[in-house]
Amino acid sequence: MSTNKPFLVFSGTNSLYLAEKICESLGCPLGKMIINRFADGEFSVWYDESIRGKDVFLVQSTNPNSDNLMELLLMMDAAKRASANSIIAVLPYFGWARQDRKDKPRVSIAAKLVADILGVAGIKRLITMDLHADQIQGFFDVPVDHLYASTVFLDYIKNTLPLDNLLIATPDVGGTKRANNYAKHLGVPMVICHKSRQKANEIDEMRVIGDVTDKDVLLIDDIVDTAGTITKAADLMIANGARSVRAMCSHAVMSDPASSLIDKSALSEIIFTDSIPYHVKTKKANILTVSSLFAEAIRRVCNDESISSLYTIK
Repeated sequence: MSTNKPFLVFSGTNSLYLAEKICESLGCPLGKMIINRFADGEFSVWYDESIRGKDVFLVQSTNPNSDNLMELLLMMDAAKRASANSIIAVLPYFGWARQDRKDKPRVSIAAKLVADILGVAGIKRLITMDLHADQIQGFFDVPVDHLYASTVFLDYIKNTLPLDNLLIATPDVGGTKRANNYAKHLGVPMVICHKSRQKANEIDEMRVIGDVTDKDVLLIDDIVDTAGTITKAADLMIANGARSVRAMCSHAVMSDPASSLIDKSALSEIIFTDSIPYHVKTKKANILTVSSLFAEAIRRVCNDESISSLYTIK
């Protein structure tokens, strides 16, 4: 992929596996950078090549722990002090995004705080994918290129799944817009799961709104954390007469006991992207790469081209 401007791609520790695939798609080497770690947990960042006057793309998902975010901030600060022309943060997964509003008194809005911190550190542009809430784009005072995993997922759906009997479902009402866009694009029906919970990661009640009898259900979501919601929804679909249930989720956060819950659930398959590393695998997981999607976005940013054609569905 040719570009009109000099640029370099670097990666933090957590996203090295994805940055290497992005550079392979771009046909360029991954930038040389050294991250030294000290006994007390601190670390330092050093660019092992000149970046003066270059557009620098920094690939790092900011999923917890907070070392991933701190590492990105040090990469940005070092690039600024080394006279990079511009600093573009490439965050396949934007962490802290579930804290995007005040849902009760006296709480922080972490997504806004992280956006402010990235701005102060010197970000000139953000490239990310499937934010938990679209309005997070407005937390930034710089351009945000918000990509969608649907670009990758749709090919898999059309080439692999039984479309004749397919039904799209959302495991909670918050994902209704996303699921509806898939259903409209594919021309298939949709149902909704309604859940209630008293505290995070614990579901009190869930019910299906719609008919799933004899359908091959595909649950659509952006994040799977403990997998309590997605597995409960899958079991509920089967209990209500579904023929099979799969799930398709952008970000495999997969905190314990997610893998074991999925193995024990009615899900026949769960499809993720490689936006963040998934180390403890369930045998039902299928990982699709988004490296070509991000590589193409980087190429177009370098060439001042529109990226809107990358949005298959939102």
